[in-house]
Amino acid sequence: MVSGNGQRGVIFDMDGVLVDSGWAHRQAWYDLAEKEGLEMSDEFFSRTFGMQNDTIIPMLRPDIDQQSLDQLSDWKEQRYRDLVESRPEASEGVLLLLGDLKANGFKLAIGSSAPRENLDVFWKPLGLADYFDVRVTKEQVREGKPAPETFLKAAQQLSLSPTCCVVVEDAIHGVEAGKAAGMRVVAVTTTRTREELTQADRVVDSLAELTAADFLSLLGRTPKNP
Repeated sequence: MVSGNGQRGVIFDMDGVLVDSGWAHRQAWYDLAEKEGLEMSDEFFSRTFGMQNDTIIPMLRPDIDQQSLDQLSDWKEQRYRDLVESRPEASEGVLLLLGDLKANGFKLAIGSSAPRENLDVFWKPLGLADYFDVRVTKEQVREGKPAPETFLKAAQQLSLSPTCCVVVEDAIHGVEAGKAAGMRVVAVTTTRTREELTQADRVVDSLAELTAADFLSLLGRTPKNP
């Protein structure tokens, strides 16, 4: 079912957008690399941030079999959760923006490349269940970002057309996924520079810069071509 008149939605990425968690992902990747004797660098971490583990790990170990890939992926994500549980923090301005969007009739979704358990770490401590109608995670898609499947599935579950949705992302692959889905995209510079995010329809340094009125304005414009 596609939305009727006046229906609109915002689909948020999780890491680096809703929550300050990049530091924990970085540490988890370095810990995995040390444990497994893999090469890891900040450049590689930055370049692959936002991709799914089943894409990243074969870049580090090209001959890996599926069982080993799953084991390393599970280890890395458990390490991430162990780290971030000590300080689950919302990004600046997040809760005010979510409240403003809900008050103005927006449906809200999360579209994340992470496993569902990673979202659960933040769900209760930050009260996110009060705001979100839908969450799409790694387990629900076949193709991760930059493919558009994550965001298209979120829009479908919100019963909205892609043209009625705005994506909020911090990663280049996430911006590309949002544009491929035919959605307007807001990019936040938590993990990338403005110059790297120019494909987005709007770039901000913090979600504290945004209100529901900004999203209404975006949905009234023709989106940038991908």
